[in-house]
Amino acid sequence: MEKKVLVTGGAGFIGSHIVDKLLEEGFRIFVIDNMSTGEIHNISLDRVQFYKVDIRDSKQVNKVMESVKPDYIIHQAAQVSVAESIRNIVLDEEINIKGSLNIIEAARRFEVKKIVFASSAAVYGNPQYVPIDEEHPLIPMSPYGLSKYTVEKYLNLAYELYGLQYTILRYSNVYGPRQNGMGEGGVIAKFVNAAIKDLPITIHGDGEQTRDFVYVKDVADANVKALKYGNNNVFNISTGVSMSVNELVVYIEDVFSKQLKKNKEAVRFGDIKNSLLLNSKAKAHLSWNNNIPISKGLESMHSLAFNKG
Repeated sequence: MEKKVLVTGGAGFIGSHIVDKLLEEGFRIFVIDNMSTGEIHNISLDRVQFYKVDIRDSKQVNKVMESVKPDYIIHQAAQVSVAESIRNIVLDEEINIKGSLNIIEAARRFEVKKIVFASSAAVYGNPQYVPIDEEHPLIPMSPYGLSKYTVEKYLNLAYELYGLQYTILRYSNVYGPRQNGMGEGGVIAKFVNAAIKDLPITIHGDGEQTRDFVYVKDVADANVKALKYGNNNVFNISTGVSMSVNELVVYIEDVFSKQLKKNKEAVRFGDIKNSLLLNSKAKAHLSWNNNIPISKGLESMHSLAFNKG
């Protein structure tokens, strides 16, 4: 019998790639998305049952859950912008904490076997050492990071209190096709869009801040693996390789064969200077690996942008 998976935010950037991977693996897929950032063309409506639902609406969430009765939930729906979380701390809390609690409570009520939760490197704050392992102190510097950390703790409590299984995946900077410039890996989408449209790019600070950019299909694979492995545990999902913003610009200029005009602006409040996540735990316990280097990932985005593949 086909296992049923409900993907929240499944029409969005990362969620839709997870849906694609789940379909490849033979799961029966259900998607809820409020379409605030998702795109309906990201998913195959002939193979996926779609519900336009906001996770903040507990009645609608429960209605879908009662109808679907999924075996698993992959919870991707979120407010994903650090800058927006600073501008609107209440909205961030409503979506990322209250919305997630609606999902957790519905999972408990309808006896879901497991939740896979999309967390973030933002829970660590400024690193006390690199690469950052899962035991690193959690000192988030933004409401976004704090909201992700809070949901992690609720999941842990839900397991202790109700026996609800979970796996938490802390993403580094995710990038790839279908990205809209939001989120932690959004800088790549913004720079690629600028390269395509011959627009200037904006570099905040000196451009020497470093990130760990992981390709979205590798992230999708980690989520599917987490349905089976890593019960009640936390894993960094990353490449384990750091790259500065300036180095990233050189890569994009090379792939797109053009020089980008660069505007410099001040460092943004809440931005972390350096981030690099150790991924050895995920490799050991999720039977997962990051397979796509940034050169190949950028080339795929270039090909899709110009309809070459």
